[in-house]
Amino acid sequence: MIVQDEVPTDGSSNRLALLRWFVSCATLSVPQAAGPVAFSLVALSLTGETKGGAAMILAMTIAQVVGAIPLTRLGKKLSSATVLRLLITFRTMALACIVLCAAFGAPFLWLIVFAAFAGAVNGAAYGYLRSVLNRFAHVSRLPRALGIAATLNEVTFVLAPVAAAGLGSISPIFALLALTILGALPAVFVPHTGSSHIEDLHSGGGSVLSPAIILWLMCAAGGGAAVAAIEIGAVAMALNFGYKPSLAIMFTVPLCLASVAGGIWISVLNRMATRRAVVCQLSLMTLGAAMAALGHSLTLTIVGAVFIGFVLAPLATHYSLSLDKLAPPHRRPEVFALLRTANAVGVIVASAALTVVSLSVALVLVTGLMFAVTLVVATASLWPQARNA
Repeated sequence: MIVQDEVPTDGSSNRLALLRWFVSCATLSVPQAAGPVAFSLVALSLTGETKGGAAMILAMTIAQVVGAIPLTRLGKKLSSATVLRLLITFRTMALACIVLCAAFGAPFLWLIVFAAFAGAVNGAAYGYLRSVLNRFAHVSRLPRALGIAATLNEVTFVLAPVAAAGLGSISPIFALLALTILGALPAVFVPHTGSSHIEDLHSGGGSVLSPAIILWLMCAAGGGAAVAAIEIGAVAMALNFGYKPSLAIMFTVPLCLASVAGGIWISVLNRMATRRAVVCQLSLMTLGAAMAALGHSLTLTIVGAVFIGFVLAPLATHYSLSLDKLAPPHRRPEVFALLRTANAVGVIVASAALTVVSLSVALVLVTGLMFAVTLVVATASLWPQARNA
């Protein structure tokens, strides 16, 4: 037996459900977006160094990768909305424990542990939230809805760190508290869905790691690495060009603004890209990564960041729509959780590269990864069955 949510039939109810879903989507990533700043400020106040904040983010990201599939599978007999509320409630409790530990001066190791608990649900939560969208958005409107969601996600990643920095200047605890409250909103706003138990005629059938699915997961990982390399390496790039560390925003802000523009573009277009368009978009992202890796001039590096940002939302939308068609219906949350996890793996790869080798070498490695992914997609497009994936 599996659980499927009922699909509301009233038009106004669907519009309200979509609005609530957008709010849930925009706030789901607040802990991840504000975390680097908020956690670093707390670590600085408790230990005198910011390294603890990086350790908390690392623990949160690794836990997300580890917990994505097991936690998604635990919710198979509940409706998607119900599982999402349970996961967000668990995350909120973990974040609240971080606030209490920071407030009462607990050993910093406990903050890292609770950060891991909070991060463990992120992949599964995204998988179920994305699954909820199918209940309210007609297939013809999914590209627009996903484009809007991608735009809101970028806005979150732009505003959340700023808000965390502002509140953290008053008190790091305030930043953590705001992060916790806003991160709990998906549990409140996720659309209410009924549930009906139906017989799963293909129980256990359908693979979540078919070659076509793996292809798009690889693309998501490559894109995640490219974006992370720019965002994480922004300070080092600013220093390389002779600017102050605070001017790292010269690279991150254009990337985010371009991503917002890309999200708006795909929302207006409201259709799934062709395979040829996807190859062109991947090529543009590869070119952007290469321009950043060359470090020839400040202007070219910023343009490279813009190229990466502009195709981010269109590509993410295509991956999501492709996996929507490829995933067995009863395993969609699991596949969407893998999509978010693949992106997180890309972030980990970029972070590790920037930690182990120099900025220029790390950017070259990321460019190589993007080139390989683009080549695989272009080659796969030569087969008719792959073009339909």
